[in-house]
Amino acid sequence: MWKDRSVAVIIPTYRERATVRAVVEGFEGLGVVDEIVVVNNNAELGTSEQVAATGAREVIEPEQGYGAAIRRGIAETGADLVCICEADGTFDPADLWKLLAYSDDFEFVYGSRTVREMIWSGANMGHSLRWGNWLWAKLVMAAFGTSHLSDIGCTMRLVSGPAVRFMQPFFTVKGGEFGPEMMLLTILGGWRSVQLPVSYRARHGQRGTTESFGAAAAIGLRMLALIGRYWLRRRRIAGALEQAGAERTRFQHPDPERPGGEPTHMLPRPWRR
Repeated sequence: MWKDRSVAVIIPTYRERATVRAVVEGFEGLGVVDEIVVVNNNAELGTSEQVAATGAREVIEPEQGYGAAIRRGIAETGADLVCICEADGTFDPADLWKLLAYSDDFEFVYGSRTVREMIWSGANMGHSLRWGNWLWAKLVMAAFGTSHLSDIGCTMRLVSGPAVRFMQPFFTVKGGEFGPEMMLLTILGGWRSVQLPVSYRARHGQRGTTESFGAAAAIGLRMLALIGRYWLRRRRIAGALEQAGAERTRFQHPDPERPGGEPTHMLPRPWRR
């Protein structure tokens, strides 16, 4: 629990049998996480046994893809706050404390891997990947007039459970560009968001999906296409989010700690650009 709000962690796994247990135990050791959902996305043999040795709950998502796995995880938890993290050991579970500290003021708290001092030796964050993510982030800032972004591809984040479940029907991506789609919906829906630097370490086990230049370039091009598609449809998507909010019972959680009892989770506000 964090200030009387339940906290869940979603961890998708595919080729992380050697590291998933340590990642889960890292979150368990924080003492603030109420539920950990490991989404087995056609994971390698032996992964389930590693998860079973922890207190996490494993669910199976047969449709391959990072986005498909995260969307399944979102559907599986009713927590007030939801952290999304990789199973490969590249992120530090202790960074959850940093994200939680901002959750009182922001519905979406995104991580960023572009601070050089926080990129560990051996991490898959070379110049091309680092600057590519930075460039796409700046493109989003310019196209959508949003606040500061420095990394569009960082997958570690902490989000409002009610807000992301409201967003669920609007997701279209089931692959590696799912993270940027969540960012774009955050902007068009008018939710408050912030991006914070997080530690980024070397991946353990088999190579990740962006560790070859070709794979990284392919994902980058899909991200660019996604940004273009959302920009062309920005008013239509923003209008659909606003209409859905008007038709749905308001989900507000008054927080007496905030001035005037201002709700910490609100329906998306109209996008005015």
